[in-house]
Amino acid sequence: MFFEVELQRDVKIHATNLDKPVSRRFILACLLDNLFKEKASEDHGYFLAVTRLKSIGKGNVMDELGNTVFTVVFTCRTFKPFPGEELQGVVRYISQHGVLLKCGPIRNAFLSAWKMSKYQYVPGKKPAFLNNELSKIEKGVVVCFLVLAVRWINASRDFEMLASIDADSLGPVSLPGSDESEL
Repeated sequence: MFFEVELQRDVKIHATNLDKPVSRRFILACLLDNLFKEKASEDHGYFLAVTRLKSIGKGNVMDELGNTVFTVVFTCRTFKPFPGEELQGVVRYISQHGVLLKCGPIRNAFLSAWKMSKYQYVPGKKPAFLNNELSKIEKGVVVCFLVLAVRWINASRDFEMLASIDADSLGPVSLPGSDESEL
């Protein structure tokens, strides 16, 4: 789920930015920009926050224009899902085949209708899944689920998950201030 990992990245600074001494703050800003673009890695998961800057190496000139590379070592908080974990996600789409959940930075956690056997699909303008105890899974509801499988998609630099709620204590979550608590 959440990890603190030590990483190393080369931060390239264009020669146009080297007319005065380069500050640590500027190098850190470039590092953060690069991590934002990289988004995630298959090994470490999603990059959430740089928690500690350990070192910035001396700049090495990489070409005749004077562009320079600084090696930066830092600690980063990451999020990577694993099969067998219990997570929570928000329902963002419903079809007769199942539910798509958003879980943190993961936009596609698929909960198949086959993996919520106590629920039946209810079509309409606001489709939902409903069980015999009137527990409802609809758009915007928070669902506690078990991760069955995780797949890395290299092209989009994202993870996708298969989920299940076929176990005790899994399913829609009642949150403080929700309509269910007022009944």
